Amino acid sequence: MKNRFREKLEKRETIIFDGGMGTTLFDNGIFINRCYDQVNLLDPDLVKRIHKSFIDAGAMVIETNTFGANRFKLATFDLAHQIHEINIAGAKIAKEAAKDKVLVAGSVGPLGVHLEPLFGKIDGNAAKNAFKEQISALVEGGVDLILMETFSELEQMQFALDAVKELKDELDIDIPTVCSFTLNQEGTSFYGLSAEKFALALEKSGADMIGINCSTGPKPMLDAMERIRKVTNLPLMAMPNAGLPAEVEGRKIYVCSPDYMANYARRFVQVGACGVGGCCGTTPDHIKAISASVRQISSEQRSFTETVSVMPDNNIAMEELPFSGRSKLAAKLENGEFIATVELAPPQGWDLAKILVSAKAAKEAGFDAVNIPDGPRASARMGPLAMAVVIERDEDIETIMHYACRDRNLVGMQADLLGAYALGLRNILVITGDPPIMGDYPNATAVFDVDAIGLTKMISRLNTALDLGGRSIKQPTGFVPLVGLNPTAINPEKELERYIYKVKAGAKAVITQPVFDSDQLLSFLEKIPSEYKIPVIAGIWPLQSLRNAEFLANEMPGVSMPKALLDRMQNAYKNENEREEGKQVAIDILKDVLPRVQGIQVAAPFGRLKSATAVLNAAKAQLKNIK
Repeated sequence: MKNRFREKLEKRETIIFDGGMGTTLFDNGIFINRCYDQVNLLDPDLVKRIHKSFIDAGAMVIETNTFGANRFKLATFDLAHQIHEINIAGAKIAKEAAKDKVLVAGSVGPLGVHLEPLFGKIDGNAAKNAFKEQISALVEGGVDLILMETFSELEQMQFALDAVKELKDELDIDIPTVCSFTLNQEGTSFYGLSAEKFALALEKSGADMIGINCSTGPKPMLDAMERIRKVTNLPLMAMPNAGLPAEVEGRKIYVCSPDYMANYARRFVQVGACGVGGCCGTTPDHIKAISASVRQISSEQRSFTETVSVMPDNNIAMEELPFSGRSKLAAKLENGEFIATVELAPPQGWDLAKILVSAKAAKEAGFDAVNIPDGPRASARMGPLAMAVVIERDEDIETIMHYACRDRNLVGMQADLLGAYALGLRNILVITGDPPIMGDYPNATAVFDVDAIGLTKMISRLNTALDLGGRSIKQPTGFVPLVGLNPTAINPEKELERYIYKVKAGAKAVITQPVFDSDQLLSFLEKIPSEYKIPVIAGIWPLQSLRNAEFLANEMPGVSMPKALLDRMQNAYKNENEREEGKQVAIDILKDVLPRVQGIQVAAPFGRLKSATAVLNAAKAQLKNIK
């Protein structure tokens, strides 16, 4: 038997969807710190009453209360074990309310996590399987269609579509898919993808209906809908919020009246939308007004047959700038030359006088660049960008600016990077960053919109004249992206996996955490597949004292220190020659790893450049022996 929803699509009937389930639950006393999907189990009668209120108002399709019922979102409430139960319940409650008079859409929202390698830590198979897990339960519960809504990442929605395709084949069923994404006020996704590109990609991926929902009110959504209509003849759906919310005594009040929403619903249908409804703030009164309004529109007033035009793509990736010409460091990396950098931490104040003295000494000693950490151990210090600019300007030595994902969102990151490039900075070490709880302000908010993998990809895109969302920035940047590596990670398999992702994302070289066990580094390097090998710069730390060694071994995440080394420092403490022994330890490790790496990053603990210079001189002597 043919699917009823598909029949409506083929006839281009006007289909009225329901309103905002989440905001209606809130209005009924379910507060935002609760798991709304769990209400299917705790108070099914409330969910059923809400469904019936939208049906009575004229909705022809109601959505299950399962928007966040995937394993990742439910896990934040310790409810991942109830995925199947919550989705089955959501579908059955809606079917009971529908009584075969209206259709039931299985609501599927984004996972609440980002995907590797661009934004986050979840790979494509894990994403597809999570969607499949939820959608299979909704199908088992009897939904008539799947409505994927409020997606801002195209890739996630494509994995959700893949999940539906697999289920169709496995179960031999016809389950239509409505793919609805969300836009900002300017009509692009939150990662910069235009509405037209989003729609074209979804059509190519096999969506049966394309929609826009949430985030904006009717007017911006109509503007985007008019643009989408010009590039696709697929059925369209529009479900705006009831305007932008106003905050009144701690509550968000949506300001669009039912008549205003109904007026725009008519306009949506007139530009070719088959589906209309509402998202956040849309009540049964809004749906009642929308239903009455759009039912009056004759078929002659609808723009279903407008010629589809191909959208010109002005956002085409440009060829990257020649690598060796981007910086002196890049030239050495490409030519296979030995590289030596020294780490100088930013001051806690604004005075760079002592830092500049050290930077000058580093240049005179023969270091190629100064490494500048970004808020090491989440401490509040001068930003590395400003310090890097001053050092390069005043001391004529290149810098490697560390850049952490912890403190900036995607907008701020791209703004910083473009500003850094305009100021002449080229070498960037991309790091995820230590959590604030480790630092001076443990209650500070961590952002982590992306991790080091996503930020590396962002830089790689800028190097092709595209921003993270794929929009042109007119001219390519010429950054040299470097990444971190911890060869002594607790989970070496995961560290290797992340290393490979970083290389795929565009990393050109890797700098390791301080190496105190050369065997562990060499063993890790052996495991790297040949196609993912990039230049390795080994972190070398001249220990200053037994206390310094004990701190690193016991309190510094990512550092592994053999007992034999600690014993050496214990004996040095007794003999009162700790600093000399610490320097010799660094030189011994250096001799072990130097044949297998292209460079070293030497720490200058407490700003002491003398020990770092001694390590550099030992490296130069060792290189002569190797040659």
